[in-house]
Amino acid sequence: MKCTRIGLCYYSTASPSTSHFNQRILHLKNASGATKISDALQLFDEMLQRQPPPNITQFTQLISVIVRMKHYSTALSLFRQMRLMGIPSDLYTMNISINCHCRLNQVTYGFALLATIFKQGFPPNLTTYNTLIHGLVLADRVFEAVELFKKLLRDKLCDPDHVMYGSVINGLCKVGHTSKALELLTFMESGSCKPCVRHFNTVIDSLCKDRMVDDALELFTHMTEKGVLANVITYNSLVQGLCNFGRETEAAKMLMDMEEVAVSPSVVTFNILVNSFCKQGSVKEAELAVQAMVRRGLHPNIITYSALMDGYCLRGEIEEAENVIDRMMEQDIVPDIITYNSLINGYCKKKQIDKARHLFQEIQVKGLIPDVVTYNSMLQGLFLSGHPATAIELFIKMQEKGLAPNICTYRILLHGMCKNSQCSDALALFRSLGNEELMEDVGLYNILIDGCSKCGNPNVAMDLFDELCLKGLKPDVRTYTVMISLYCQQGLFVKGKELLRKMEENDCLPNSFTYNVIVRELLKENECGQAEIFLEEMINRGFMPDHATFENLLVRIPNVGKDSRLRTIVLKLTSVERKDAKST
Repeated sequence: MKCTRIGLCYYSTASPSTSHFNQRILHLKNASGATKISDALQLFDEMLQRQPPPNITQFTQLISVIVRMKHYSTALSLFRQMRLMGIPSDLYTMNISINCHCRLNQVTYGFALLATIFKQGFPPNLTTYNTLIHGLVLADRVFEAVELFKKLLRDKLCDPDHVMYGSVINGLCKVGHTSKALELLTFMESGSCKPCVRHFNTVIDSLCKDRMVDDALELFTHMTEKGVLANVITYNSLVQGLCNFGRETEAAKMLMDMEEVAVSPSVVTFNILVNSFCKQGSVKEAELAVQAMVRRGLHPNIITYSALMDGYCLRGEIEEAENVIDRMMEQDIVPDIITYNSLINGYCKKKQIDKARHLFQEIQVKGLIPDVVTYNSMLQGLFLSGHPATAIELFIKMQEKGLAPNICTYRILLHGMCKNSQCSDALALFRSLGNEELMEDVGLYNILIDGCSKCGNPNVAMDLFDELCLKGLKPDVRTYTVMISLYCQQGLFVKGKELLRKMEENDCLPNSFTYNVIVRELLKENECGQAEIFLEEMINRGFMPDHATFENLLVRIPNVGKDSRLRTIVLKLTSVERKDAKST
């Protein structure tokens, strides 16, 4: 048997049988591991050297294996080699090439291949159009996908199947056109290609994300009435949607409904509940959900335990959070950076900065790399514990390690610096950012305006407010509240009152803090008549004076026997409080 050296490999010039190649392709389909791609490429070279070469079907089967491995560029390169060797392509080959281009975000090349298909006399099939529509959706060109879909229907070029409908529905939901996706779902119901659970799931999930959970529940009822059986994905979306609105009781009941229709809750289902309970501070309920999970034979994972740790840290129960780490270890679950971030944040909020610093060092010894969340927690903890200089040093180290600060980092820094009477340094840092997105963050302006007003720099605070408005940025309720307080403290009551009215003109309604600020400042300056007006307006809007405002009110009530609107207001408030106390 004669052998020929090609590259670094030797190939036999004898012709292996077709079944030999088929067996090896089948073996590759079932194989796994790092050598799979190199084995596939070696087999391709062998097939290419065979004389005569195998038919196009075998080449396509082999390249399909490479595509499933997500080596799209490699697959396209092999197709090019085949063309250079004169091996003709067919429609199946062209469809795979279109798919590869679409996966590589090269949908334009996909349409170029569609033109080639027409030139070669192959009529495009359903797979061709499915691939192109899916490619447009992947490239965020959803409206073009919808137009192509409409053209296919209008010109009767093909009958859309479940895959095509699924791509269009998913695309519409992706760009926030859930109502249009719902319309398409209704259109499907009137045709021969009826919607399946996957189509309903996409729209239900999108409705939940659009904060339209009641509409999602209505669609769910409609789906089941139509005889479409819900699956665990359907229930997970609904459970998440309900939990997002604080409707955990309904979400928990949904678990019982699942069991009644023989749909088993997954670890994901329970994790949604556990996470939601923990965010509400209801860790006992979260622990009960974990117990229910275990009773069903499901194993809590790192997401479950991280949520529990977050819950305990939120309640300030740090020892319980530490116990969660021990439970994880007992289950052979290795905590990740997200888990440790929760504990570091817990230590920092409890001002246990030494423990936080120790854990910060310990995780790095374990090979974990702190992320921006870790640094943000540490920075906040250091400022909170009265270590501003150490916080700045850590910020510098963070940048030296190549970790880019985010908007939250800068808010923590500016707030911490202002709290430590370093307003000029905070302002200098803000001016040095050079990032247009950061420089136009209303939250950063709020911190600086509030900081400068409290640091005895009212003029700088006013200039910052004017700068914010000149940039065309929209002040929020916090901006207005801080400025109203500042104007009143400077004796500029007319400006303060004007700004309160301007808020409403700009569709920014004052809240309880805003009213408390202006009433309190007016009372301090003995502007009782003006304070009464805003106090009554405040109460009529459903807001109540806070403790500090109420104390100022009591001090300024005139002696018994004198007429006073303030006394009437206070009596009215105390009677409301008594009624509330009785009802509770």
